[in-house]
Amino acid sequence: MQKMNPVKRYSQNCMLCGSELLYSQDYREIECVYCHNKFRTNVACKNGHYVCDKCHGTSAMDIIEQYCKSTDKTNPIEMANEIMKHHKINMHGPEHHYLVPAVLISSFYNLNGEKYIKSEKLKIAKERAKKVPGGFCGFYGSCGAAVGTGIFMSIITESTPLSKEGWGLANQMTGRALIAIGKVGGPRCCKRDSFIAIKEAVIFVEEHFKLKMYDYENYDIICKFSNMNKQCLGKDCSFNIINIEK
Repeated sequence: MQKMNPVKRYSQNCMLCGSELLYSQDYREIECVYCHNKFRTNVACKNGHYVCDKCHGTSAMDIIEQYCKSTDKTNPIEMANEIMKHHKINMHGPEHHYLVPAVLISSFYNLNGEKYIKSEKLKIAKERAKKVPGGFCGFYGSCGAAVGTGIFMSIITESTPLSKEGWGLANQMTGRALIAIGKVGGPRCCKRDSFIAIKEAVIFVEEHFKLKMYDYENYDIICKFSNMNKQCLGKDCSFNIINIEK
């Protein structure tokens, strides 16, 4: 398997790859790598990346919402990795509490043919995720990434505190994600915990809804963010490239 380079943050030139921006007298139509809207522009990096002005200046939560609303992708891990590369998404932070349910919602509705309600569901998830503060994992014993899977499950089942089946599924979902995250142990890593939570949700959805979001048995989740995490578990993390290449 080809070795993957770690992700870097670029504050100048192309925010995605750091390459020089090329300017031309001629305008052409090009797609923004984040919101996937198309624009006529005369600037892009030498690798063809273009980021629109709105995505340059928007917040982390809005970046997640815009990406998930516009993408046709169905693999939530691929979506998460693309979003995490954006310079507004920190190595650690409460934006991951929204990222997890957002990519799961996008995958679920892209696959089941109900994309027309995806936008509204993403808005609901955003409002709920905002209420899960940073540090929730260590101070409350309930990782926000796992809570995000419960948010996802409650939304797709339209659960309320008075629901029966949906209420049970949402709590089971959060519990499964928490157990999987807890077994790895600390210190926290928002990238690792998000990957674990998403994969657990994908398995749970297949079990209860007969919908397979991606081929998780044959898909290696590779973390490219370890260089940004001073507390990275290194070889003790199952997403480390060292373990993938074994």
